[in-house]
Amino acid sequence: MSTVTYPVTGMTCGHCVASVTEEVSEVPGITDVSVSLEAGTVTVTGDESVVTDTALVRAAVEEAGYELPTTD
Repeated sequence: MSTVTYPVTGMTCGHCVASVTEEVSEVPGITDVSVSLEAGTVTVTGDESVVTDTALVRAAVEEAGYELPTTD
């Protein structure tokens, strides 16, 4: 079990938080999701191989209509 926090851009309200929470919660292997509008982050807990897979989390966040900034 691991926990990782990712930055999320584009969230402006409670609806944004709910959308990100819903989409990320649907990723198999993720057992808990906490979204902070103020910090602009999503914290995911679950299987280490899933929560550390940035591509999986990014796809879920993008499905909700928001973005994980790239570090490239």
